[in-house]
Amino acid sequence: MSTLSPTEAKSARRDASIKNLPVNLFGSVMGIAGLSIAWRIASHEFGVSPLISEVVGVIAVIVFLTLSVGYLIKSAKHPREVVGEFNHPIAGNFFGTVTIAILLLSTVVAPLSQTLSEVVWTVGTVATVALSFTIASRLLQGKIDAGHAVPAWLIPGVATLDIAVAGGTMSMPWAHEVNLFGLAVGTMIALLFFTMIMSRLIHHEPLAAGMTPSMIILIAPFEVGFLAYTNFTQNVDMFAGLLFYFGLFLFVVLAFKVLRRGIPFAAGWWAISFPMAALTSASLKYSMFVQSWPITVVAIILLALLSIAIIVLLVRTLHSLFNGRLLAG
Repeated sequence: MSTLSPTEAKSARRDASIKNLPVNLFGSVMGIAGLSIAWRIASHEFGVSPLISEVVGVIAVIVFLTLSVGYLIKSAKHPREVVGEFNHPIAGNFFGTVTIAILLLSTVVAPLSQTLSEVVWTVGTVATVALSFTIASRLLQGKIDAGHAVPAWLIPGVATLDIAVAGGTMSMPWAHEVNLFGLAVGTMIALLFFTMIMSRLIHHEPLAAGMTPSMIILIAPFEVGFLAYTNFTQNVDMFAGLLFYFGLFLFVVLAFKVLRRGIPFAAGWWAISFPMAALTSASLKYSMFVQSWPITVVAIILLALLSIAIIVLLVRTLHSLFNGRLLAG
């Protein structure tokens, strides 16, 4: 963990301001909530105590409420910065982390109250559809720089897939069609954007070092797609297996590019957490279906890696917050 000199630390604390609170920090809620869901699946498959999932879920709720209050304060005191962040061709996509976080939290709180879960899911669904419509409309205005086709573009599309991920158990009579809508929109947007992003990564300059962690987002359409599809159909079939295995292959390829030394820590590192959580949950769910010990081993390894990654990210984020660097701008 890099340290600041006394002078640098003092300067960072002096420059720290709620104005610099990045919206992509809501990715931490996605990762922590995803970890809670993964441990819940593990408790069903391996008999692990559900207490782990519950404690992690409480942390996810606390982090979400804290960030929500912070960002509301930022919106009230610095509305121009918020508007600028939302209209930015890259940063604007990270507002999808807020809606995804809400959708995932609806699953986290389900054991506590099904009614609360349904209310939270409905709020998240409305917000997700509104954001996806806004982002898609913005892109269709044309004259978009091809260099802006980065993995963060996938977030709004993945958000609509998460409607079905979190909504598979919703009892409302209209939930089935809403889930199908989210699955349809998310699938097509994710496929389109994935193709554009891969073309940009292959034919243009590499991503800046600070954006390198976001490359892990590329596995999200496949693993979140697996979870959305299997939750909707209540079945794990060959198509689901294809989604899972390609996402796993892509993760192995990208891990060697992303999980390495030399990339400075920033809030953007949380971009690795939810895709890894989705992959872990998908592997646990797939291993229960195929009952094959190699897949079970892979699922256990991924759960361990995800848990370690979330702990490291949380510790480094708190360290960055307390030394002033996180909000220094």
